[in-house]
Amino acid sequence: MVTDELIAKISSTYPELEIENGLVSIHPLGNDGKVVVYPQTEEEIASVLRFANENQNSVVVMAGGSKRGCGGLEESAEILLSLEKYKGIVEHTLGDMTLTVKAGTPYKEIQNYIAGFNQKIPLDPYALEYATIGGVVSANDSGPKRLGYGSARDSVIGMRIVYPDGTVIRTGGKTVKNVAGYDFNKLFIGSMGTLGVITEITLKLRPLQKYESLVLVTFPDGNPEEIYSFSVTFLNTVMEPTALELLSPALSEKLTGHSCFTLAVCFEDVESAVRYQVEFIEKLKPDTSGFSVLHQESARAFWNLLTKIPPNGAVEYTGPETRASVKIGVKNLDVIKVMKESHLLQDRYNLDIEAHGGLGHGIARIYLNGASDDVMNAIGILRTFAEKLGGYAVLTHLPLVLRRQIDVWGPKPAYSFLFDGIKSKIDPKRILNPKRFVGGI
Repeated sequence: MVTDELIAKISSTYPELEIENGLVSIHPLGNDGKVVVYPQTEEEIASVLRFANENQNSVVVMAGGSKRGCGGLEESAEILLSLEKYKGIVEHTLGDMTLTVKAGTPYKEIQNYIAGFNQKIPLDPYALEYATIGGVVSANDSGPKRLGYGSARDSVIGMRIVYPDGTVIRTGGKTVKNVAGYDFNKLFIGSMGTLGVITEITLKLRPLQKYESLVLVTFPDGNPEEIYSFSVTFLNTVMEPTALELLSPALSEKLTGHSCFTLAVCFEDVESAVRYQVEFIEKLKPDTSGFSVLHQESARAFWNLLTKIPPNGAVEYTGPETRASVKIGVKNLDVIKVMKESHLLQDRYNLDIEAHGGLGHGIARIYLNGASDDVMNAIGILRTFAEKLGGYAVLTHLPLVLRRQIDVWGPKPAYSFLFDGIKSKIDPKRILNPKRFVGGI
């Protein structure tokens, strides 16, 4: 169905919907739509999906667009379902510390709102200026503070979801102590919108921290054994860091001014507890290591700057070089090896590479910038390196033309047939976010 015909048909069927031609400009990251629809209610979302399912029109779901470069092999689906105008707080139960919010609501807006009640969502996503809560949950996005906060799977207690045929379901509930058989939320969190469109999300909240400090331990010699030894000793103590993130020399120089491997340790608690832990780590560090501390606003500014480092689909990039982002999961202390390997790749392929990884949770992020051939070669080496360590490498940002040359999710896992079976049951016509997830689902 050509674009004008599709617009005419949707408009005549649902005259209240806001629609526009999406072919005016095609994004280099793909995941666009020939027709862009802007629903403002859950019923409108259900109507669009029902229409698409009946007419076998492919649908891509997007709100802020920061995850546009993650997965997907098509330049344009027939319909781009934009949740940009589907936003707002549905319910905030202050005493129970729960929040129900529409999926298209910008993450930063939510945090600013509940901060007025001395509360926060215990998540740590990237691209805070553009990310929406629906995108964060659909991608199960998390950052360095995952060590202390957990992931979206730990914070989401309920959702409303529209299936591809327009059916609306509810998973979980609106209370923290909700026990009702299987935790159905986990099926949709991290599924990249391939099973249904999340419309509402209920999250458990935390009080805002009383005090926050960031300790920076630098390792001028760059000795991996020294970093390993210190990290093992620290992890075996009773200290409770919110983040324990190792920065590559290039990233450390950008964020701290120190061009060496740097361990960024975050503490959040009452001031006396934070200061005790800061003093403890100062006594524990190697004599050859540097030590500095940032408190309160300065510490928060550091983490906010880190969330802006990765490339994201919401920011227009017109430079000649290719930008890519790789997420690597390994055993927690193997992150040290990943950081060392990424640092060595810079000179080997004439790339700008910035990297960081959590020595508590084992997730590393590598950001590459350079000629496309060099970027692709480096990605191949990083993936092989991660797999030899028993881990994985997923591409979380890459231009469409290069995503078509490599499986961004890596080799199919042995259980991929389960994913395929669930997809076939929920979305038999394969209309929703096609080829966006593991195994080409």
